[in-house]
Amino acid sequence: MSTPLSRFPHLRQDFAASLVVFLVALPLCVGVAVASGVPAELGLVTGIVGGLVTGMLPGSSLQVSGPAAGLTVLVFEAVDTYGLPALGVIVLATGVLQLVMGALRLGRWFRAMSISVIEGMLAGIGLVLIAGQLYAAAGLEAPDSGLGKVTGLPGAALDALGSTEALASAGVAAGTVAVMVLWRRMPRPAGAVPGALTAVLLATAVTLAFGMPVATVEVRGLFDSVQPPGADAFGALAGIGFLGTILAFALISSAESLFSAAAVDRLHTGPPTRYNSELMAQGAGNTVCGLLGALPMTAVIVRSSANVRAGARTKASRVLHGVWLLLFAALLPSALALIPLPALAGILIHAGWKLIPFRELGALWRAHRGEALVLVVTAVSIVTVNMFEGVLIGLALSVAKTAWEASHSRVEVRDEGAGPVRVHLSGNATFLRLPRILDVLESLPRDRPVELDLTGLHHLDHACRTALGHWAERHGATGTPPVKLTDGTPDEGSTAVTVP
Repeated sequence: MSTPLSRFPHLRQDFAASLVVFLVALPLCVGVAVASGVPAELGLVTGIVGGLVTGMLPGSSLQVSGPAAGLTVLVFEAVDTYGLPALGVIVLATGVLQLVMGALRLGRWFRAMSISVIEGMLAGIGLVLIAGQLYAAAGLEAPDSGLGKVTGLPGAALDALGSTEALASAGVAAGTVAVMVLWRRMPRPAGAVPGALTAVLLATAVTLAFGMPVATVEVRGLFDSVQPPGADAFGALAGIGFLGTILAFALISSAESLFSAAAVDRLHTGPPTRYNSELMAQGAGNTVCGLLGALPMTAVIVRSSANVRAGARTKASRVLHGVWLLLFAALLPSALALIPLPALAGILIHAGWKLIPFRELGALWRAHRGEALVLVVTAVSIVTVNMFEGVLIGLALSVAKTAWEASHSRVEVRDEGAGPVRVHLSGNATFLRLPRILDVLESLPRDRPVELDLTGLHHLDHACRTALGHWAERHGATGTPPVKLTDGTPDEGSTAVTVP
């Protein structure tokens, strides 16, 4: 007779891991929702869908999906621009686009994206998130733009210093960050409790015990918060800006999910991620979230790594974490009203700080300064412009840098004083290096024969080949012997060609 343990041999490990992930996810789901400018319950809805829908599907067995701090800035801008009813349409369209990309097997192509652009994107998100949540920590209203958030901080600090309520609120946020930082050093069994949950519980207890004048989470109720998009909301699909927002959601959430999958695969020895299947699983989850009017989801490295470290062995742990989130949202929704908003701001300030790759940037600057420049420019562009255009600027700079490096060429001139001048080209001769190559060739003596050796070239593009032919014709037109060109190809070997 079979028992549950015989049918599910890893149930005990997965059950324990699911509780850990639930405790990690709960404050993050609520915090991301509040920071995104939507009802707190919608963050729980996305976490539930991430567990019960995406968690059941194939792709990655151990990574956990839900609302992510990395999309907070983008969601806030979308809600501020188009309104909350349009969010469901954006998330629904994002999910459908991800399903299409997965069906077309485009998931693996996200692995070809520049790491510097991805890290720059996360750093830019982290900077905007920290700047915005510093206002929320003091109970102040933040400016709309990322640059405005940063430049307005000195004035906000002066305003906070003159207000007892703002100082009390900022103290709760600072205490929350301090607990999260120090809690990692706590020995077990206390250290096994997630730091974010501990910080929120302590902040709630302190504010209640001392009657501190800080704002708390506004509770609407799960069913009142879930608002499927109406027919009117789909009219925004005719706008170019709206479509651009959908594209930004799809690309950024897909990239974050698949890069998270690659990171999680390095943490365990189980089956590796199937990228196209994972992209479709994320698409299915976002489609359901869109139909419910909830936040978009991505795979989240914090929850995923907690799942692995807690001993999860199968996808059952992430499905069960969705069950616990559903039970909490259904049975204890009023508990959310006790959570102080500055405590959630502190959690997101800590999350934003972890998005900025300080160590990686230092190592990158020492080894690959071009890549470090791409990272910094991407981050600064996101802060000063916006998310989508900032990522496009980073991608454009990365492509330009790669093209420049790929076109590296070397020109060697040997002139022994008598006989022909020998010129040897090596590397990759492209139009980007053409001005330098022509400068060297045009500086050669016009009355001497020239032997041009191209056998060292890995690539010679059409622009360079045409320009070299024109130069050879002009050089031979002065009465000197025709240029002797040695051009080797993989198929024909090295051949001597005289260019008239």
